[in-house]
Amino acid sequence: MCRHLAYLGPALPLAALLFDPPHSLARQSWAPRDMRGGGTVNADGFGVGWYPGDGPPVRYRRATPIWSDATLPALAAATSAGAVLAAVRSATVGMPVVETAAAPFGEGRWLFSLNGVVAGWPDSVASLAAGLPTRDLLTLDAPTDAALLWALVRHRLRAGADPAEAVGRTVREVAAAAPGSRLNLLLTDGRLVVASAGGHALSVRATGGSVLVSSEPLDEEPGWRPVPDGHLAVATAGRLDFIPTGGRPADDG
Repeated sequence: MCRHLAYLGPALPLAALLFDPPHSLARQSWAPRDMRGGGTVNADGFGVGWYPGDGPPVRYRRATPIWSDATLPALAAATSAGAVLAAVRSATVGMPVVETAAAPFGEGRWLFSLNGVVAGWPDSVASLAAGLPTRDLLTLDAPTDAALLWALVRHRLRAGADPAEAVGRTVREVAAAAPGSRLNLLLTDGRLVVASAGGHALSVRATGGSVLVSSEPLDEEPGWRPVPDGHLAVATAGRLDFIPTGGRPADDG
């Protein structure tokens, strides 16, 4: 499906998330431990978004496997940030492998990623897509389920919705329209992280004024906790809450 993570806390090199841990995101790209619902590797692109200051984030995205990028290791070692969202992609059959389809998607301070799949795409969610402004549909980053989910969440954020409600409501509506979907959404503005667990594994570690949410634990250190299926993890650098989404999560498979 995909693997993704988000970090909030004291600034650290991007390599401390992407490459250095024994089960880093780069390793998860070719040796994932829990790819539910299909797929064996995450080789269809990757992206990293980080916040260098109070302004909008920087994004680095490619349509190639993360292990094939010769520039990224040095960039990740030299670049530090206190807020990061990163993802490696396993494209659903039939969806394009292009740079704009790789997470993180973004607007303003927001970054977004999906680990999952919308069942019955695209017919199952056509009615939800019809509720978006026409311009949003014409300017989707890519013709993919992840890009549409980002447009649905973004539309609610633009309307002033609370981030947890924007993610939770999107999960509930898509789960109802497309039963069997796997909906692990990840959203951050560099100060807050909202992550849903809906049919895929998700773990979180909150220690020492930092929080790390990841599809799979990056190491064997204590403190990792699974996010219960059908729940949101809502976190800042100093607080973590689990909130039921109210939707019907997909069965494990």
